[in-house]
Amino acid sequence: MNTLSTQELISKLEETNVILIDIRPIAAYNGWTLKHEQRGGHIPEAKSLPLQWTQYMDWIEVLEEKNISRKQPVVVYGYDSDENFQMAQKLDELGYEQVSTYNHFVDEWAGNPDLPMDQLPRYKHLVYPQWVKQLIEGQQPPQYNNDDYVICHSHYDHIGDYHNGHIPGAIPVDTNSLESTETWNRRSPEELRATLEGLGIRHDTTVVIYGRFSAPVYDEEKFPGKSAGHLGALRCTAIMLYAGVEDIRILNGGITSWEADGYELSTDQQEPTPTDNFGTTIPAHPEYMIDTSEGKQLLKSNEGELVSIRSWEEFIGNRSGYHYIERKGRIPGAIFGNCGSDAYHMENYRNFDHTMREYQEIASAWKEGGITPDKHVAFYCGTGWRGSEAFMNAWLMDWPKISVYDGGWFEWCNDPENPIETGIPNNVQLSLSDN
Repeated sequence: MNTLSTQELISKLEETNVILIDIRPIAAYNGWTLKHEQRGGHIPEAKSLPLQWTQYMDWIEVLEEKNISRKQPVVVYGYDSDENFQMAQKLDELGYEQVSTYNHFVDEWAGNPDLPMDQLPRYKHLVYPQWVKQLIEGQQPPQYNNDDYVICHSHYDHIGDYHNGHIPGAIPVDTNSLESTETWNRRSPEELRATLEGLGIRHDTTVVIYGRFSAPVYDEEKFPGKSAGHLGALRCTAIMLYAGVEDIRILNGGITSWEADGYELSTDQQEPTPTDNFGTTIPAHPEYMIDTSEGKQLLKSNEGELVSIRSWEEFIGNRSGYHYIERKGRIPGAIFGNCGSDAYHMENYRNFDHTMREYQEIASAWKEGGITPDKHVAFYCGTGWRGSEAFMNAWLMDWPKISVYDGGWFEWCNDPENPIETGIPNNVQLSLSDN
C-alpha cells in the first residue's frame, strides 16, 4: 500500500485508468470547507465515497455502482491520513489489488491555486446537519449572511409526521398549501403569496427545508406520498424558487442526515411568525414552471427536451404509477429520465442514505440520454414531485434553462386529445441504474 506525494499523484493521474476516491463527507466533496481548507471541492474526476458509509453493509454495492474496479489502480484521499489508511485497508481486504493513499489534499492540493478543483456550482444551497445546528444555536454558519430565516419541515397532509419529531425550531409546511389538491399543479400566485406570508417567508428570507423519508409501500398504502416527506420537500423547494425565494437551503439527506449525526429531535410545536409583505412579484421566476402548451412547443422545437422522471414500468405503459391515475403510457417524444422503482423513492437520484447522488454521475447519465445543459430541459413526472427533484439537481448544477413541466402525466393523460405512446421506444440510453 503506497503513500503518494503530490507530484506522484499528478503523474499517476496521467494514467487514464486511475480511480480517485474522495472519502470525506459529501458536503466537503460538493464544496464546503469543513476543515478550513483554502479551497472547497474535490480533485477533478474523483468519486465520492465517504468513509462513514463503510459503517453500512450496503456500501460495498456502491463500489460496483460507481464502477470502481478491483483491477484498476485506486488512490484514496481525504482529510486525515489515518482515515485514508482505514479506507485503503478495507479496499485491500475486498481484493483491490493496487491501492494507494494521498495524504496532502488539504495542505498541498487545496492549498495550491494552480492545481485544479471541481465543486457543485450551487453547493451552498445544499447544506449539512452541522450547518443547520449552528444556525439554530445562534452561530454564524459559513456562507450565510442573513438575520432572517425559517426552517421548514415538509409533509404531505400528515401533521403527525411533524409532531413525531422535527428539527428544533422548524415549522410544519404541508405540500398541499403550495400545490392544488385537484390538479397537483402549483397554486396561483395569490395563493402562494398567502401561504408564504403566513409562514413568515419573504423573498429575502433564508429558507431551510427538509422532510422525512419513511419507505413508502405503493401496494400497501392508499397515500404513499405521506411517507415521502423529503421528496415533497424538494417539490416545495422548486415552487418556492418559482415564487421568488432567493436563498433556499436544502438539508441534504433530510431528517435522516440530522439523526445520523446524532442530533436530537423536538416535539415542541413551533408557530410561524407571519409577514404582511412577501416583497416581490410572484412568480419572480416564471421560467421555472411550464404548462402543457409550453411543453408541446418544447417537443416541437430543436432547442429543448421534455424529460420523464418516471420509472421504466411507467414509461413503457405497464403501470400508471399512482392509485388515482388510470391511463398508462408516456408523452410521445419525451426522454426517459429513470427515477427508480416507483413514484416515491427516487433511488437513482440519491445515495442509500438519501443524500443527493454525486452530481457528475447525474450529469453523465443525462448526457448519455441526450439531456444536456445547452438545451431548455423541462422535467416532469406524474404530478410534479419527482420532476421537481430532478429540476433541483439541475438547478444546483447551475444549468441555465431548466423548468418543471408542472402538469406532468396527470394533466397530459386527462386530455383525450393528447397522444399517448406505450411500449419500448428506440434509442433509450440512460445509465443512472438498471431499469
